[in-house]
Amino acid sequence: MSHKNIRHILGLSGGKDSTALAVLMQQQHPELEIEYFFCDTHKELPETYSYLDRIEARLGIKIHYLSAKRGFDHWLEIHDGLLPSPQRRWCTVMMKIKPLEEFIGDDETISYIGIRADENREGYISTKPNIKPVFPFKEQGLVKADILRLLEESGIGLPDYYRWRSRSGCFFCFFQRKYEWVMLAQEHPAEFDKAVKYEQNHKDGRTYTWTEGETLSELWERKDEIIREHEEAMAKARAKEQKHAPNQPLIHVLDSVFENEGFAFAQALESVLDEQDDELPCLACHL
Repeated sequence: MSHKNIRHILGLSGGKDSTALAVLMQQQHPELEIEYFFCDTHKELPETYSYLDRIEARLGIKIHYLSAKRGFDHWLEIHDGLLPSPQRRWCTVMMKIKPLEEFIGDDETISYIGIRADENREGYISTKPNIKPVFPFKEQGLVKADILRLLEESGIGLPDYYRWRSRSGCFFCFFQRKYEWVMLAQEHPAEFDKAVKYEQNHKDGRTYTWTEGETLSELWERKDEIIREHEEAMAKARAKEQKHAPNQPLIHVLDSVFENEGFAFAQALESVLDEQDDELPCLACHL
C-alpha cells in the first residue's frame, strides 16, 4: 500500500478499548492525521454521548458521527418486525458497517482496531481490499490492565454506564444480560419502555423478544430475583479479590458491592456478567 493519500481511521464505540486506543495513538503517533468516527444509530445511551464529548475535550480531537440514511425503525419494518439477535445482526450491517464503508469509499485506508492481546477475537474486518486493519494493542502485547492504566492516566476514565453495564451499544442491545436489562429499567425507564414496545407492536400480532425465553415484561417481574443473584455473584467476586490481594491498596479491593464505582468495580462487574453470558457481542459496536 503506497503511503500517498492513505487515510488513517479509528472507530470509537463509546467503550473503554477503542478510547484507550485513541489515547495510545495520540501518544505514539502524533504525526498521523487520524480520522476518528462513531457510528451513531440514534438509539444510544445518553452516557455514551457524554463520554464521546469527554474524549473530544480531553484529546482535542474531532469525532465524525456516521449514520445510516434510514433509521432503525425503517429497517425493522423492512424485516417485518423481526428484532435483531445474535443470529440475525442486521442492525450492525445496516447501521454500522454500511455507513462506515460509505465514509471510506474507495480510499486507501488503515483502520486501527482496539483488540487487546488478551482477547481471542478479530473485530470487524472489511472485505474491501482498500481497507487494511491494524491492531496496535496486539502488536505491543497490551492487555486489559494496560487499557485501564491508559484511561486513568489520560483523565478520561470509564463511561458512566460501567456502573451497571459492561458493554457499549444501543439501549436495546440484544447482547445485554438480564441484570443489565433490569438496570436499564432503573437508570433509563423511558428507554426500557421503548424496548418493551419494540417487542409488542407488530401488525400481525406476533411478539418478538430481545432476550431468549422471556419478554422484557416477564423479566421485569423477576427483577428482585435477578438483582439478588447479581449481588451474590458480586459479593463472591469481592471475597475472591480480597483473598488474592490482601495487601493491595484499597483502590484495588472492592469496598462494597455497589458503592465502589471505580476501575476495580467495573472489572468485577464485567467478570461477573461474562460468567453469566460470555457470548461475544457485535465487535463493530463494542470495542
